[in-house]
Amino acid sequence: MTKHKEPDHTAINLVGTGTVIKGEINSKGDIRIDGKVIGQMRSEGKIVIGNSGSVEGDIFCVNADFSGKVNGKADVKELLTLKASSVFLGDIITNKLAIEPGANFSGTCSMDKEQASQNPATGEKKK
Repeated sequence: MTKHKEPDHTAINLVGTGTVIKGEINSKGDIRIDGKVIGQMRSEGKIVIGNSGSVEGDIFCVNADFSGKVNGKADVKELLTLKASSVFLGDIITNKLAIEPGANFSGTCSMDKEQASQNPATGEKKK
């Protein structure tokens, strides 16, 4: 008889349009932002910033899709996608970067495979 194991990051968290959160967000699941977050975000899953979403602060996650506004550092373990409607001001550290025509990116980018061994939720190196 086999045991069925659920993934650790099944939760999807949503910050809706018109909602403002000030502070730190930590999640094992995916996060979608359609409102505004002022503060640091950490996720062991994917962070999506919708067209109406904005983040002022640093973002640490495994994958990310940005369509809205981000002002801060993005440390993405695998793939960061900047959609055509996105505005990104800050520094990017990622393994893979996709920028659609029309996206606005101002800052620096480091393609760092070394960071792939780090835990996005804590920033600590995995053993």
